[in-house]
Amino acid sequence: MGPKEKIVKRSSVVVSLCALVTLSGAVCSVSAAEDAASSVSAVKGSMLLAANGARLAPVYRVGADGAAQIIIEGKMVTVPANTLSMAGGKLTTSLTKNEVLALH
Repeated sequence: MGPKEKIVKRSSVVVSLCALVTLSGAVCSVSAAEDAASSVSAVKGSMLLAANGARLAPVYRVGADGAAQIIIEGKMVTVPANTLSMAGGKLTTSLTKNEVLALH
């Protein structure tokens, strides 16, 4: 076996390992994102907090997609599920009060 054949074999092994690491990293990222999204569940009656910790309103209804509907300043507003998280055991949106009001 000549030196060129050894280099080609080693290169193919390195490329294969890099591809495997890349694919497994992508699968882990998707899995972690799904776990984070599915772990937050709004509960009817629980207080929804804004990004700065200000109280917005109690959850009036929870949509099939996990979105929280609240009544704020006399308006029914649907806060998207992808903005919801649990911070310190409290349901929190990444949106500010003004951004929530703009959703109406």
